[in-house]
Amino acid sequence: MLRDENESVELAGSTVFKDERKQAYLNPAGADRPLISPVPAATLDRARRYRLERLRMKMREWDCGALLLYDPVNIRYAFDSSNMSIWTMHNPSRYALILADGPAIIFEFEGAEHVNDGLPGIDEIRPSKSWIFFTAGNLVEPRLKAWADEITDIAKGNGANRRIAVDRLEPSGAFELTERGFTLLDGQELAERARSIKSAEEIELMRWTIRVCEAGMARMYEVSEPGRTEREIWAELHFENARSGGEWLETKLLTAGPRTNPWYQECSDYVIKRGEMISFDTDMIGPYGYCADLSRSWTSGHVAMNAKQKELYAAARDQIEHNLSVIRPGMTFREFNELSWQIPEKYQPYRYTLALHGTGMADEWPGVLLHPDFDPDFSGIIEEYMVLNVESLIAEAGSESIKLETQALITSKGAERLDSFPWEDI
Repeated sequence: MLRDENESVELAGSTVFKDERKQAYLNPAGADRPLISPVPAATLDRARRYRLERLRMKMREWDCGALLLYDPVNIRYAFDSSNMSIWTMHNPSRYALILADGPAIIFEFEGAEHVNDGLPGIDEIRPSKSWIFFTAGNLVEPRLKAWADEITDIAKGNGANRRIAVDRLEPSGAFELTERGFTLLDGQELAERARSIKSAEEIELMRWTIRVCEAGMARMYEVSEPGRTEREIWAELHFENARSGGEWLETKLLTAGPRTNPWYQECSDYVIKRGEMISFDTDMIGPYGYCADLSRSWTSGHVAMNAKQKELYAAARDQIEHNLSVIRPGMTFREFNELSWQIPEKYQPYRYTLALHGTGMADEWPGVLLHPDFDPDFSGIIEEYMVLNVESLIAEAGSESIKLETQALITSKGAERLDSFPWEDI
């Protein structure tokens, strides 16, 4: 079915064009050069101090004497300290301990202490005590006890209470801390609630990450020609992000034609045909560790959409624009759900489950489900200075999928888009 529709597009002699609006997002200094951030160092330092104070504010609210962080995203938020982030996501070998009324300590991977030089929030650098099986083997138990003894001594020496929030910890580590009299709290909730409210400086950093992402998207658009593979197009975003100071992509969500439906297939060596829809989700962790989470869909060969593609794309735009328009600070998640765009029944089996989600240094709380999936007991309030992503995925039986997503700052007046990469003309 798709092939017949694509062939009819070619036979009709549909307009072939390069969208000059998208070309404007390429680096004006030249395609052979990275983008250089104009953000002053003072802005970054103010963001660093704000973020650490946000964590300590939440610790005081929770009557929490210490916060133990293993998640590299939370460590980056607290200290702007980054070291082998992807590797340490699955090899927890560096961690941070923040005292509510005491020092903030980074426990660094041996030999890498210098990566923390000059970071204003760190009071002390210590060598980490790794007790994961990969490095400890048969010595896990004594190393684990030495680790727990050190955490206990620091907390006791600084007069901290025995309530410690932990974001990620293996069961044996949790057991050792409770054996020493600690009450463990959910440090991931504490951190994500702290991270949910952005400072003006954070928004400035996020705008730059989005600028880099949109330059990568413009590169993707330029190479979206028949005969390219999905991986070739996806690589353009990696390239722009890496050379402009970014970090990684969380997913590989770029597919074309029949591979767009069902969604969540990863990019492959599929060779894209003329007129097929290319749909993607950037999920990009860019400069300064912030996330640019944007989705777009367009046709291969830059040809006009066929009738079905236009119908689906128009529905996706309706969902995005409607949900942007109803967001207000102070409204509950339930109130948003009641006012949100109601997805037609024929699209529901192919829907994206999220209507909104928070974004900062990664996708974060809150994750507000689409109305067919929303639980009325899911509580929370949309607040000013949150950054929320508004999502849409539209498809039906036998069709391609249209994926659109925009990133917005919540202001006193509503949702202000942070991205501006053009939608398609249909």
